[in-house]
Amino acid sequence: MKKNMGTADRIVRVILALILIVLYFQGIISGTWGIVLLVFSGIFMLTSFVGFCPLYAPFGIRTCKIPVKKK
Repeated sequence: MKKNMGTADRIVRVILALILIVLYFQGIISGTWGIVLLVFSGIFMLTSFVGFCPLYAPFGIRTCKIPVKKK
């Protein structure tokens, strides 16, 4: 797996995941939506730490810088 997520993308995902986790455990979001958003926050955290988003791959999306090859 090659990384396809840039630093800004990863930071945004971690912040969003943390917000969703806090909202869930504070009881602001609950029920089925709470569980679904908690699962999404786990996925956001995992993809942020790995640096690879499987949904980006089929569409060819890359938010990271492509390394410049030296001659």
